[in-house]
Amino acid sequence: MILTDTHTHLYSEAFDGDQEAMIQRALDAGVERFFVPAIDASYTQSMLELKKKYPVQVHLMCGLHPTHVKENYEEELAHVQEMLGKENYVAVGEIGMDLYLDKSFKAQQQEAFHRQIKWSIEKKIPIAIHCREAFDEVFEVLDDYKGTPLYGIFHCFTGNLEQAQRAIDLKMKLGIGGVVTFKNGKIDQFLDQIPLSQIVLETDAPYLAPVPYRGKRNESAYLLQVAEKLATIYKRDVKEIAEITTLNSREVFGI
Repeated sequence: MILTDTHTHLYSEAFDGDQEAMIQRALDAGVERFFVPAIDASYTQSMLELKKKYPVQVHLMCGLHPTHVKENYEEELAHVQEMLGKENYVAVGEIGMDLYLDKSFKAQQQEAFHRQIKWSIEKKIPIAIHCREAFDEVFEVLDDYKGTPLYGIFHCFTGNLEQAQRAIDLKMKLGIGGVVTFKNGKIDQFLDQIPLSQIVLETDAPYLAPVPYRGKRNESAYLLQVAEKLATIYKRDVKEIAEITTLNSREVFGI
């Protein structure tokens, strides 16, 4: 059984004390493929070092996270563009919009989102979308690219059925993680109406740990709990969930 974590911050400071042991726990749990999104330039070196340690299992993305779009966003975007030109990244991400805590950089977030989408189309690689309290704004941007080759993953999808269908219509798979195990997560109430062919698994480690680890540090080994929840929702065997979602991840990333 091969599980694929399509969104995990393995380089996070949260794992400074036990990174290798944490990754080994994931490998032991059957998680053999790790897709690692960027945040900003300050993490680039640690991401490249991680890839050197795990060249087969780890696949890197490059992008500017919307919560890190600040006064220096032009400088950060220049770094993203430079890195996309010299390293072999599998996606542009994570990118998007986040209006949860701070709306003061909304226009800059939109600009950064647009620019990074265009780079993904130029490079013929997918995007990984971050969206928090910003569904309308994210779809407003994505609608500009209807009919283009744009595709990717709507990471940590927490919307409703209508928004899920809209994302799928825009050639986005839905990234499903720990939220699906939460009592108030809501997505478990309609997920069985979404074809399993449109789902990929993720942890977003070290964030959003699934039940029974909710509130603790998340790690990629806990992807198994997400797969087990989907097995219950779709009335399928866990191995089948792993097989189909890994196949879906291969379709997105080409790996």
